[in-house]
Amino acid sequence: MQTFTLFLENFWILTQDMAIYIIFGVLITGVLKQIIPTDFIKNHLGRDNLGSAIKASIFGIPLPLCSCSVIPFATSLKKEGASSGSVLSFLISTPITGADSILATYGFFGWIFTIYRVVTSLIIAVVAGVLQNLFAKVDDIDEDKEISCCANSSCSDKKTKEKFSLKVMFDYAINDIFKDFAKPLFFGLILGSLIATFMPQNIMEHLNENRMLAYILILIFSMPLYICATASLPIAASLIAGGLSGGAAFILLSAGPATNSVTMGVVLQTLGKKALVIYLGVIGIFSLIFGYLLDLYFPNLLSGIIINDNEEFSIVHTIASILMLGFMMKFLFLSKR
Repeated sequence: MQTFTLFLENFWILTQDMAIYIIFGVLITGVLKQIIPTDFIKNHLGRDNLGSAIKASIFGIPLPLCSCSVIPFATSLKKEGASSGSVLSFLISTPITGADSILATYGFFGWIFTIYRVVTSLIIAVVAGVLQNLFAKVDDIDEDKEISCCANSSCSDKKTKEKFSLKVMFDYAINDIFKDFAKPLFFGLILGSLIATFMPQNIMEHLNENRMLAYILILIFSMPLYICATASLPIAASLIAGGLSGGAAFILLSAGPATNSVTMGVVLQTLGKKALVIYLGVIGIFSLIFGYLLDLYFPNLLSGIIINDNEEFSIVHTIASILMLGFMMKFLFLSKR
């Protein structure tokens, strides 16, 4: 009974740590959905050059698209003539750092790590796009095939010009974006709480004695799985609180959201085998490099993260937590899918 109580305490602490930032973040995505014209983004992706990869990476950073819903959007970009490098850059940068994930990252890890995460995702995406433009021979997309791994409106790449509406903003933010990651977020909180409750300290000490082994294990674990950028945060926070290095946790937060088995198949089908090698190689190698550099130059940056019941939260955190849990329960158990 005492262990179960500790698990619930850890779950509630993790929820309060991130709820206010997720609620605020998904509302921002509702605003972005209405004010950022899709045609404007498509028209600025250019051709086979460095500029197009940089633009695609920057445009992708704040957009409210997970590694699932980014697929039809990226496919549409390719069909309309964007370079393959731009498409690859967009596929990498967009799932790692959406507006909700950026704010939640700040809530968990502070502004220095948040900036580091955004900047490194931009670098990874640009390098992959440039290499794709330089070395890969691109296969044409079959225009008759529609590639998608989800069927709700958040996957749509079409956008009609409408007046700004608060109702539309809230509806999209909650019923599309939050709904998309409600399930992985819930299980991410569960897993993070389990890690904080049961993880033996000596396991993390052993992994930290062999950092490269820890890096590689985290990379292998995270790349094929669907771990969205926001839902992976409580898992990473619990691992760090349990003694894992910040660099290893960074690898989880970088490689996990950017890759999964579905996206790998889409890259292979739409851009070819060389693009898949570039996609996985650049994400894997640069995630390892940036994780190592984080531990090398900022070894104590995330050392203050502790999951315990002594943290104090305001009434705003509590209200946001209740709202977030309420929405999760709605989409997990009450909504008809």
